[in-house]
Amino acid sequence: MIVTTLYILSLGSELIADNKAIVVRYEGSYFFPFLHYYPESLFGGSTGMEPDYRELKRRLASEGKGNWVVMPPIPYGPYETLLDLPGNPPQAPTSQHWLGTDDRGRDVLVRLLYGFRISMTFSLEVTILATVLGVFIGALQGYYAGMFDLFVQRLIEIWATLPFLYIVIIISSIFEPSFHWLAFMLFLFSWMGMTFYMRGEFYREKSRDYVPAARALGATDTRIIFGHILPNALTPVIAFLPFSLVGNIFALTSLDFLGFGLPAPTPSWGELMQQGMGNIYSYWLSLSPVGALFITLLLITFVGEAVREAFDPREYQRMV
Repeated sequence: MIVTTLYILSLGSELIADNKAIVVRYEGSYFFPFLHYYPESLFGGSTGMEPDYRELKRRLASEGKGNWVVMPPIPYGPYETLLDLPGNPPQAPTSQHWLGTDDRGRDVLVRLLYGFRISMTFSLEVTILATVLGVFIGALQGYYAGMFDLFVQRLIEIWATLPFLYIVIIISSIFEPSFHWLAFMLFLFSWMGMTFYMRGEFYREKSRDYVPAARALGATDTRIIFGHILPNALTPVIAFLPFSLVGNIFALTSLDFLGFGLPAPTPSWGELMQQGMGNIYSYWLSLSPVGALFITLLLITFVGEAVREAFDPREYQRMV
């Protein structure tokens, strides 16, 4: 419940933490800057650039003409460099910036929030794609067996020996990595594990009596695989999903830390950890992303452990 709630809230991060206003009432009209771009001249300014909505809020409040601005609870953007703070970045935590700022003057708490959304979305995308492909190939291996299974298993073993990190480094030196590009690369190397589980489950399930009975009634192979065997073989898939989420979040964080992940200035936990390495005395740059990563992985691992126990067939067995 905690993980789901946090992720749903992070999907609306622009309403929680951003330097763009949620609603602006000006001269009897309402504007929604978090959805659209509005020039400063629209609100009585002199330029066509986007206004500073924090300053606009103060100005409209001082004029007392019934115009107002509603800002997010944390009125700072994930890409905004705060130039009005004392000293040089990174700045230590204060009452305005609870987790301080990074080495470019950006609010760490805001970047953690946006980084959580990116990490969870990335992990869900990779996990879903890898699970679908792994289940499909593993099901075919276990059902048809024989030479088909032997041939596909050798291909999987060959593909699994390719060094993922080296391939990412080589391709990153040629193309600038993006969110979907990294997700696709990680998906190509993360579907093999699921095939082993599904292959074993299909070998076990196809020997049961309902499979020959369905075949004798004229059921096609497609119906037997996906309509009869697969629903009875999903237990390892369900138990494996939370741990796959953990692995994919950690993989993205590791790539960002090494400098081969999402391009700057994308909010990233790994990038904050890298800043912590370069600013060893700015403890908040290291503790904040490490703490966020630890709590997230711990909660998802608890979910996976609970799911595994719920599907454990030995729960009610008694040794005699």
